[in-house]
Amino acid sequence: MFTLIGISADFDPVHKGHEHLLNEARKLADELDKKVVVYLNKGFSANHAPFFVDFDARREMALALGADEVRAFEGLHHRLVLSYSVPIRLKQMIDDGVTDYITSASISLDEIKSKAQKFIDEGNFVGMPKSYTNRNEIRWYAINEFLGSRLNYHVVDEFNKDKYSGRLIRQSIIDNDMVITGDVEKMLPKTTVEILKREIDAGRTPGERNWKDIYKRMNTYSRGNLEKIAYLNGNTINEIIKRRVYRDPESIWAVFRRSDYGPVMTRLAISSIEMEVTKKEVMDLMKSYESEGVIPENQKVQRVIDRAWYVACEGERGISARDANNKFRSENIAVENPPLSLEAGLNLTKFETKITKEGINTDLYVDKNGRISVQFKSEGKKIKTNLRLPAVEVTYLRYIMDSHFIPVSGSIKKAKKGFKVKVDIG
Repeated sequence: MFTLIGISADFDPVHKGHEHLLNEARKLADELDKKVVVYLNKGFSANHAPFFVDFDARREMALALGADEVRAFEGLHHRLVLSYSVPIRLKQMIDDGVTDYITSASISLDEIKSKAQKFIDEGNFVGMPKSYTNRNEIRWYAINEFLGSRLNYHVVDEFNKDKYSGRLIRQSIIDNDMVITGDVEKMLPKTTVEILKREIDAGRTPGERNWKDIYKRMNTYSRGNLEKIAYLNGNTINEIIKRRVYRDPESIWAVFRRSDYGPVMTRLAISSIEMEVTKKEVMDLMKSYESEGVIPENQKVQRVIDRAWYVACEGERGISARDANNKFRSENIAVENPPLSLEAGLNLTKFETKITKEGINTDLYVDKNGRISVQFKSEGKKIKTNLRLPAVEVTYLRYIMDSHFIPVSGSIKKAKKGFKVKVDIG
């Protein structure tokens, strides 16, 4: 059996705040005769960014300060938001035999429990308010309760978070040409300083994105191909197309700001572009964990589809999307059989109709005027046209296409007159 520590920190790098947490975990572990196991995120941080210090060096830092073992969470944070990755990480810990979870916070365990109750009751962990202090710790507690309170939850006092900030430490080192200043050195354990200097001298720090591939995809991918990438919606794709060419990170951040993405969602979207993560890949990953009972009911893929259909139908009755969405969540509305395929008409010229053939696969996208459109190739010709659908189906399909992780695909189907597109959802 193990005592787990440090989940809410990437340890990038390990500073004296982390050392304090490790020391408290060591005391608890010795008292309970258990091991201290640190789970570190690998690949991308919980905030969907490349790590400043790579996994092996951070592992070494944690072991130097008394951890018995370090394990990895890998392959999650360029694919999933926290409300989905946290249940998966907790499941891995539980399966590994972890019995206790320890974290640091500036609020008490009682306050964490109180704030978490609303989300536990709803069974939905999306949209944790930004105003919540220690909202990550609240999310972990709430999801632990959802999973049956498998882990004993321990909270120690936070160690001067404003001073001991990994983000500020990293920024200071970068601003000082990769030199650890005296002020920063005081914030770091001696072992961390030694390891960090070694990594800097070896050129392994800081970790960086593959900007070359990101620029290439944002500069050259069609709307249809960008639509396949997770966490890009129709408006954002059109902004990407409109603002080409991209040659520096700031121009990429700017396009996401114009699309009303916050910093966290921007990092996730850029990571998805960098790793070419598709909506289908994300959906299939979610469904695999749904089958294991890890994903809350209200966060399942089908509920996202249900909500899109419900909000579209309510819109036909004159109900605003905001009111319909709030009612769907608060009243846990049941939706019967939302359509998972639609048949859409096409606006083809005589020549295009002549060369179009049944069974051709199509890409769906939102054109620069906000209309749902389709593109495909036939006999070497690229054909683009808007779809013809009833208003409620247009609204429904647009919600699905903007869902960030539910794919849509199309194929040409022969109709009584001409052709249609069979649109498959999910």
